[in-house]
Amino acid sequence: MEPGSGAREASAPNIVLIHIDDLGWTDLGCYGSSFYETPRIDALAKDSCQLFDAYAASPVCSPSRAALMTGRVPARVGITQWIGGNGVGKLLDVPYHHVLPLSEYALPRALRDGGYATWHVGKWHLGAGAHGPLAHGFEVNIAGGHLGSPHTYFAPWGIESLPEAEPGTYLTDALTDHAIELVRTHGGERPFFLHMAHYAVHTPLEAPQALVEKYERKADALGLTSESGLEEGEAHTMWGRRDERILRRTVQSHPTYAAMIENLDTNVGRLLDALEHEDLLEDTLIVFTSDNGG
Repeated sequence: MEPGSGAREASAPNIVLIHIDDLGWTDLGCYGSSFYETPRIDALAKDSCQLFDAYAASPVCSPSRAALMTGRVPARVGITQWIGGNGVGKLLDVPYHHVLPLSEYALPRALRDGGYATWHVGKWHLGAGAHGPLAHGFEVNIAGGHLGSPHTYFAPWGIESLPEAEPGTYLTDALTDHAIELVRTHGGERPFFLHMAHYAVHTPLEAPQALVEKYERKADALGLTSESGLEEGEAHTMWGRRDERILRRTVQSHPTYAAMIENLDTNVGRLLDALEHEDLLEDTLIVFTSDNGG
């Protein structure tokens, strides 16, 4: 397929890339969690090719996202730190691009040139405006811009390119609503690529209260607190803190984080249900991943 030709095979599948922020590799039932409840993602994994030896291109978000969008390692792209971040005393502090360069032939542009409708919903964190999702081949951008994390998960959010909703609307629910509407109104003349890039489960840790209370009860029943399983690890690497030791969590017990994950799982299920309702599920390649782990 020649770039720019618009030609495609009649059987080209739709592609849904579900891209979660800061999800740890043991945060799903299908990867061993017994505290967090993820039945819809677990069911997806059961019917899929599940990977157990996968590696993130970077431990922070912008470099790993740049790698996913370009197929190139962060050092080649020139983004080696989260955009807006300062690595002094933390990561190796070297100059880096603060946007994904337009010279990069990104995945959405390649798919658009190949005849796909291209939609971005959620976190981008690779530049805004002239370097936002629309500049890299997406035809639709909802909620993608310079932000690496929301100020709050409850509306009003103040996120560029995201229409506000009723006060108190939960962000993960709203982003899924927008994605479902794109699927529902798609005419079908072209296959589509949906980059479903949730801000969850990045901080701030906020979730619907009923779910938080559910996991508070679950933690109480198991004799767990939010501090359970915290152990001292290696010496801290930050300048000025090298007399401290890093705390490692060895037991999952945080009710709010658990609630965020269950809400995320519910919304993954809602999107899958929408694909099935539109008779698209069997013709859609679904990829579920995290940007860099938790």
